[in-house]
Amino acid sequence: MSWQDFLRAQGAAIDDETGVVRFDPATTAEPACALVPLLDFGLIRFAGEETVAFLHGQLSSDVKKLADAGAQYSSYSTPKGRMLASLLLLREGDDVLLMLPRTLQAAIQKRLSMYVLRSKTRASDAGADRVLLGLAGPRALALGAEVFGRAPAADLAGTAIDGGLLVRLPGERLLAVLEPAAAEAAWPGLVAAGAVAAGSAAWTLADIRAGIPWVVAGTQEEFVPQMANMELIGAVNFKKGCYPGQEIVARTQYLGKLKRRTYRIRTTAAVQPGQPVYSPEMNGQPSGLIALAAQAGEAQWEALAVVQIGSIAHGLHLEGPDGPAVEVLTLPYPVHE
Repeated sequence: MSWQDFLRAQGAAIDDETGVVRFDPATTAEPACALVPLLDFGLIRFAGEETVAFLHGQLSSDVKKLADAGAQYSSYSTPKGRMLASLLLLREGDDVLLMLPRTLQAAIQKRLSMYVLRSKTRASDAGADRVLLGLAGPRALALGAEVFGRAPAADLAGTAIDGGLLVRLPGERLLAVLEPAAAEAAWPGLVAAGAVAAGSAAWTLADIRAGIPWVVAGTQEEFVPQMANMELIGAVNFKKGCYPGQEIVARTQYLGKLKRRTYRIRTTAAVQPGQPVYSPEMNGQPSGLIALAAQAGEAQWEALAVVQIGSIAHGLHLEGPDGPAVEVLTLPYPVHE
């Protein structure tokens, strides 16, 4: 039985193209511990003795500091500094796994592979031998420690478990990177301990509340990393050597030319990534875009929106400058303006 067939047997409905998972709508919207199969994310494995050196020269983070079994947020940009992908790097022995939205995986894997040249590293799709499970909610850490026997003590720290890795993420969440058989074996124990199977939206909502942006197909090349708060989550290192877009990223940082930031918002209208956000002072032009969105309850949505910093004082709206107003919420880190 494949991992997807196993999940369907647990009641999951799966979009074969995007990997988005849904369970019974009657399931509690925000349980104490949501158990989320992350089929909407893909994994690219880089293997070879020059893996770290190669990725260090392509991505915005200091890949050389990626700890064993640990994680690190990063980004991959065009030479003009516009993000093609936001990433979570995972260290598995000598290999590095790149976690990113599934719909972007093939294109990003192909593009990175073009620059390998003589470097002693090789990219492959890790989806055949690794699956991703997320635990989110106030009991996620305790339940993960109970079932897996341990849980990392700090954000982005990881530990080896039977059949894979267990990594702690911001927002008091756990990410399990497992062999399919290990994931199937862990599922009943997690459910018995109190975890509730939940769809992809539950993890997206947790990312939004943790202030973790993901570039998707509708927002590629729209943002430089700082617009998406990437340096605030440790995804940009300004002291490392060159990588695509590094000059633009550094200039934005040190010349103080950043005009947009990412804010968390709430609205009663359905929103989706790539949708424009307006503000009255912009003379009818969009102030920015929705970067990530998820339903947060009955007729309520939360989102990360990349907008003009100056628009915050004037208020944000959907559909047009005079459209439905949205509420700006706090993030777990300070947004420097």
